[in-house]
Amino acid sequence: MTAHSITPRQAILPPIDDPSVHAEVDRLARRYVAAGGLGMDLLAAVGGSAQGLIERLPAFVRSRLDDLAMTALDRAFRAASRSRRVVRDRGDWFNRLASAVTGAAGGVGGLPAAMVELPLSVTMLLRSILGIAEEYGFDASAEETRIEALRVFAAAGPMSDDDGADLGLVAARLSITGQSVQTLIARIAPRFAGVLGQKLAAQATPVFGAVAGASINYTFARYYQEIARVHFGLLRLARETGLPREALTEALRLRIETLSAARAARRAGRG
Repeated sequence: MTAHSITPRQAILPPIDDPSVHAEVDRLARRYVAAGGLGMDLLAAVGGSAQGLIERLPAFVRSRLDDLAMTALDRAFRAASRSRRVVRDRGDWFNRLASAVTGAAGGVGGLPAAMVELPLSVTMLLRSILGIAEEYGFDASAEETRIEALRVFAAAGPMSDDDGADLGLVAARLSITGQSVQTLIARIAPRFAGVLGQKLAAQATPVFGAVAGASINYTFARYYQEIARVHFGLLRLARETGLPREALTEALRLRIETLSAARAARRAGRG
């Protein structure tokens, strides 16, 4: 679907007339577009494309990416929920640095160590996302909030080059109600598998080792924290204004496409 096409579903969404709502949507859209910038810069620095990274993985690993993603999300959800009851949240910077240290350890040992480190990294990301949910006024112990936290992983990932045209916030694309945690994990896993494949392949590159592992994990932590703030910021805006979530998501998608197109034009001009 292009930025200008209108589906029947979109046509019945109510208009948003409040300038303050538009201002908040614009702020969230700018945050979303900026979130992926560091990941792409990192890929440019190591000299590879996202898809090219996945092709470097051994065939047996590529064939298991969906299972790896499912296992990582399942373990992460259970471990993150338990750990938040005994260890308090320490903020974005602590989580990013902890992720970097974990990534460095995974990078030193190459692909086998990176695969062992994977569930731990995803757990730390999910725990951080739950903390952000509370920051935005949502109860992290509630099943609905935990499901929303999982939906953040449906985003394309920091190494994606689609500039958000698909609105990696697939929350509105996934059914909003009537899903269990396990059902949602099963739906998100195939999409998240590609993201994890890029991460594994980049960490497994011998010449980069610990430095790559630390940099990539820091990038992932930063990216998903920013996406979580966009996600829960949009949910809070819907709650505070009474506007339908889908209408706000559509407004956000259109604004992201406009900002992404402008950024692409600037890049082309510099080229």
